[in-house]
Amino acid sequence: MKKRSVLYLGLLISFCFCKENTSKNEPVKGSKPNIVFILADDLGYGDLGCYGQETIKTPNIDRLAQEGLLFTQHYAGATVCAPSRNSLMTGQHMGNTTIKSIEKPIKDSDVTVAELLKDSGYRTGVIGKWGLGNVGTSGYANAQGFDYSFGYYDQIRAHNYYPDYLMENGQRYPLKNEVVYVSDSTNYAVGIGSAAVKKEEYSNDLFTEKAIDFIEADRKDPFFLYLAYTIPHANNESFLLNEHGMEVPDFGIYENEDWPSPKKSGAAMISRLDSYVGRLMNLLKEKNRDKNTIVIFTSDNGPHQEGGWRLDYFNSNGQLRGMKRDLYEGGIRVPFIARWPGKINPGLTDQVTTFWDFLPTACDLAGATKPKSTDGISYLPTLLGRKDKQLQHPFLYWEFKTNIARYAIRAGNHKLVKIDYPKNDSTSIELFDLGLDTEEKNNLANKMPKKVEELTAVLENIKNGS
Repeated sequence: MKKRSVLYLGLLISFCFCKENTSKNEPVKGSKPNIVFILADDLGYGDLGCYGQETIKTPNIDRLAQEGLLFTQHYAGATVCAPSRNSLMTGQHMGNTTIKSIEKPIKDSDVTVAELLKDSGYRTGVIGKWGLGNVGTSGYANAQGFDYSFGYYDQIRAHNYYPDYLMENGQRYPLKNEVVYVSDSTNYAVGIGSAAVKKEEYSNDLFTEKAIDFIEADRKDPFFLYLAYTIPHANNESFLLNEHGMEVPDFGIYENEDWPSPKKSGAAMISRLDSYVGRLMNLLKEKNRDKNTIVIFTSDNGPHQEGGWRLDYFNSNGQLRGMKRDLYEGGIRVPFIARWPGKINPGLTDQVTTFWDFLPTACDLAGATKPKSTDGISYLPTLLGRKDKQLQHPFLYWEFKTNIARYAIRAGNHKLVKIDYPKNDSTSIELFDLGLDTEEKNNLANKMPKKVEELTAVLENIKNGS
């Protein structure tokens, strides 16, 4: 036990050293940049052309990558939605976040990136899927630093792309759609989950219109727009109407493909998302805000296999092992692109970064003071090509608990995955060298017991709040 504590202490001291150094801001010279953070929902590492996708067309996001920096080792905060978004907004890993597996409001005491940017003179807006607290709770978006909010506040309501209403600044925003709600007899998402029997207004189209309005607002202040689309998540309540869950107004360019409907719909959803990105980028250029705006595009976790969608349709996980709800690479490694003309040189980077790094990075962009609560490290040096000034994470940590408990920790290229099975009173432990085995096919646990012991010690201390 003493040996395990010493091993953990070594990594912990290294981690604290990194956090102490990142508290010293090195803001970008000149005016504060606008920040547009675009988040897809359940978009896989392999769903975009710039990450190797050959069939689904994503020309606008691919152009974003060509003109910006594409990250090959960026990680979501968690393998499912709300915890991952909690990590993104508060700059914390799963050992410290309020939301770890199920949806509940974040706390008043949680410090969000929106609060920090607002205090630094930014106009702040969240459009799309919030999922960290409804009106009247401590997690309500407008109580967590956002001047403007529009979309879904609740995770389950966000399943339906044709809801009967959305929310705008705490008030219902009625739509022309008509829905049926889950009844008591199903015992699932009662009174919240729904499916549309009349489909007229597609929520993600509205998100784009509201985002355009937000950007076009005639203000002198810099802005932070958190644009959280729900594409390509499935509507898990589509069973109410015996329909698949990949809801989209039309098949688009895939209309004449000899594919099953869910496959055409899923591809159309991703290409539709791409068209939204194209509209926003054109707007920034038209308004002469392009050069003073950093645009980030990513996904909240790995791809799903729900609502009729299948990973093998288009290799959505990019040949990585696992998917959403797994802590293998396919569940947590996500596409990540950052573009800022004149500041970010186009190219690729294998710098290991994660969702909880966004908060300290945004603070550096705005010249704001980073809170002590963050577990993140600013990746601004990587964005600006200052590799010699980029600090590294001694470890990354994830957890996800349902009927079984999943944990993962990465230190350097080594990653340990631990799964506890309470019903069987058993545990599995796997160790991978991601530098040699990105697909996590070769379990090294038996060959490297000392490394397993080291990483397990760190994992257990974090899990237990030590």
